[in-house]
Amino acid sequence: MLVLTRKTGQKLIINDNIEVVILETKGEAVKIGIKAPKDVTIYREEIYEEIKKANKQAVSNSLVIDLDKTLNMIDVKKPNVDNYLSRLNSVINAAKKDKKPDS
Repeated sequence: MLVLTRKTGQKLIINDNIEVVILETKGEAVKIGIKAPKDVTIYREEIYEEIKKANKQAVSNSLVIDLDKTLNMIDVKKPNVDNYLSRLNSVINAAKKDKKPDS
């Protein structure tokens, strides 16, 4: 971690395109301004943690929903498959009965 001491009005430049300006200091609080390209996202730590938590929950919910949909599809298709296999077995058995042994 880089630790710096700055005074009001002084700046930090990050990666040639992000500028951090010390605007004001009051006691233990520091007011800063940040100039960055629009594609750079900037969050307060507590907001960032909430976003990460919400994203994890969304992924978890999505997996549960996808699994539920898959299980429902299997339940819907299973009778159709069972019916198909039953009919196929009937046809095979009928063919075996009609087949005459070679003499």
